[in-house]
Amino acid sequence: MREENSISSAYVYLISAVAALSGLLFGFDTAVINGALPFLRDEFRLNDFQVELVAGILLVGCIAGAGAAGHVSDRFGRRRALIASAIVFALASIGSAIPRGLTDLALARLAAGVAIGLASVLGPMYIAEVAPPRIRGRLVSINQLAIVSGILMAYYVNWLLAAGGSGNWRWMFATAAVPSIAFWLGLLGIPESPRWLARKRDEGDALKVLERVVGPAEARLELKEIHASIAQESAFTLADLFRTGLRRPVLLAIVLAALSQITGINTIIYYGSILLREHAGQSASAAIGANVLIGVINFGGTIVAMFTIDRIGRRALLLFGSAGMAVSLGALGLAFHARPQPFSVILGLILAYVFCFAVSLGPGVWVYISEMFPNTVRGRAMSIGTMSMWIACLAVTLTFLTLVQALTTAGAFWFYGAICVITFVFVYRFLPETKGRTLEEIQGFWKKS
Repeated sequence: MREENSISSAYVYLISAVAALSGLLFGFDTAVINGALPFLRDEFRLNDFQVELVAGILLVGCIAGAGAAGHVSDRFGRRRALIASAIVFALASIGSAIPRGLTDLALARLAAGVAIGLASVLGPMYIAEVAPPRIRGRLVSINQLAIVSGILMAYYVNWLLAAGGSGNWRWMFATAAVPSIAFWLGLLGIPESPRWLARKRDEGDALKVLERVVGPAEARLELKEIHASIAQESAFTLADLFRTGLRRPVLLAIVLAALSQITGINTIIYYGSILLREHAGQSASAAIGANVLIGVINFGGTIVAMFTIDRIGRRALLLFGSAGMAVSLGALGLAFHARPQPFSVILGLILAYVFCFAVSLGPGVWVYISEMFPNTVRGRAMSIGTMSMWIACLAVTLTFLTLVQALTTAGAFWFYGAICVITFVFVYRFLPETKGRTLEEIQGFWKKS
């Protein structure tokens, strides 16, 4: 029995890792702009508003992709939708590398955003639907680990290419085509989600997948629970999500996803190089090099989260992280307010802030919104929550440099620190703990409450 469980675990880790490659591409494409922006700003002579638009156009595509993900995956399946996103990733990477002007670059980045939006919903959704409850938090966290790996990869590639001249920003974008193709090839070897197959009344294939994931002994029992939940929710429409007992988890997912972004993490992910170059007195090369260290801390924090989220729980990590982020941002504002500005202190506080995010809100939000909803509406409900995240991310991206001009760098980070305090209160007051429960048990909890 122990050997059988070991084989099942190895299989589910393997298919989860393939699905999580969508997160690696997601992370790479969102972070690569960090290193390219200083060179794009010089080459195209962009003002602050234009820089915000170049960074933000990707997020417009993310909103569109996330909005379409639920319908596309419900109709065509999680696996086919992921394959479509892999193809768009590859084409957009090449398009971003060979633009004839700023408009061509913007259109290519918009297409990349659509692929990211699809992947941001489909990756954690697929993993949550194949994962056994005892390790679901860890497996969904693999998606976040892939995201931060992509971010770190983008920072490292940017740092290597920055030394070769300003024109190498094209190669920064083109590099993403390689993992895009690897992702597409990997998807050809994984099965469809058993919960989607059960919805489509393909019971034989659904049972085969479950037998490989949880073992033959538990597969029939889990399939029976899946059918029971589908039968109860089969008449649901999108509007019903806001009229029934599911209103609470939908609203919690929307608010949590938005708060995860307006705590300011993407001011570091997108604008780290500009922030350290123009507001902390560093050269472009040194600023990009510092971002590699930020990526390493982001990666390390996510590893810590993976091995604690199913032990400590989702809620405890979110409370710890939001409190730590608030303290770090408060101190960071003081460091930027000081004269002269202590670069080592600024970098240390940024690293502390990123670590607190990586160990909590980074993976925790994806885990929560992937396990809150019934099988039949999970795709559409996750699309709503993920769209909320991307809209908030777009708002932060389009306003950060403007906010710095209006409030100073110190004031901007104090503002984000206040949002972290609000996040702590929200998690403490409203979020339940979901560790160790099956998706069907969580569904029953919302009905009872």
